[in-house]
Amino acid sequence: MTELMPAVGYRRSLPITDPESLIDVEVPVPTPGPHDLLVRVEAVSVNPVDTKVRTLNDPGGELKILGYDAAGVVSEVGDQVTRFAVGDEVYYAGSIGRPGTNARFHLVDEHVVGHKPRNLSFAEAAALPLTTITAWESLFDRFRLTEGSDGTLLVLGAAGGVGSMAIQLARTLIPQLTVIGTASRPESRQWVTDLGAHHVVGHRNLVDEVRAVAPAGVDYLISPFTAGNIERFAEIVRPNGHIVAMDEPEGLELLPLKAKSISWHWEFMFTRPLFLPTDPTQHELLERTARLVDEGRVGSTMTNELGPINAATLRRAHEMLESWSTIGKVVVAGF
Repeated sequence: MTELMPAVGYRRSLPITDPESLIDVEVPVPTPGPHDLLVRVEAVSVNPVDTKVRTLNDPGGELKILGYDAAGVVSEVGDQVTRFAVGDEVYYAGSIGRPGTNARFHLVDEHVVGHKPRNLSFAEAAALPLTTITAWESLFDRFRLTEGSDGTLLVLGAAGGVGSMAIQLARTLIPQLTVIGTASRPESRQWVTDLGAHHVVGHRNLVDEVRAVAPAGVDYLISPFTAGNIERFAEIVRPNGHIVAMDEPEGLELLPLKAKSISWHWEFMFTRPLFLPTDPTQHELLERTARLVDEGRVGSTMTNELGPINAATLRRAHEMLESWSTIGKVVVAGF
């Protein structure tokens, strides 16, 4: 007889206020492939990609399970797994090409999994993987910064999940880099300051406020939202500077960047799981991050912990993200 487990999914793209936008279901417990871990999920966090997929990718009645960040305990391993054993506590962001983490048990390839930081709860750990990977790849893969690099980094949306991790990693691992974060409300400005940003500026008058603290402009810019900003980026990024973007606004026009030879980089943290499935880079950076956390050099970005993991709670979490007023990460814990 097939063993079933609780999960949360959706069958149609609906407003989050609709009770059918996310629904409780029971599905079979999956069987690990050669390099898979079967993880008993203890906590998940919600990211903008969850709300984006839910609203834009209508499955036409077929059940789709969302969720990427997770922390839990390995309950079974594939026959070729070498990095983990049953009972290990882990955290990871998984792959957009596989069923999501909003389920009691979840399959994930060992190449993108890290051992959970010992000093964090499952909920605190679940806040970290996707945004840590995105920030890490932006700094070290796209910008190719090293621990000896200098210059000025501007992080847009610095109080969000990616921004919060980019500031921490930059301040911890690239000590000579000057870090500027954008935030608007007093509480988000305080959050960004507490994370270690050297300067905090507002979004509305971005060019003037950046110029006030970095008269020559910035060398590196991380942007989770680029719509309507390219002309401003062209003004504040120095010649031969670099921009990393995570969104894909319709009608994006990059020609304003040409005169300064500004390099444009895309960051999509699912590239490795989708196209380089045996690349261990994400495993390694999550292991490194766990050590930084346990050393007290990097902290969890969880600011809201909800529970239990069910459709009603996840609808609430999605609604919080869609308000665009959250700071740090929203986590849902416990079945």
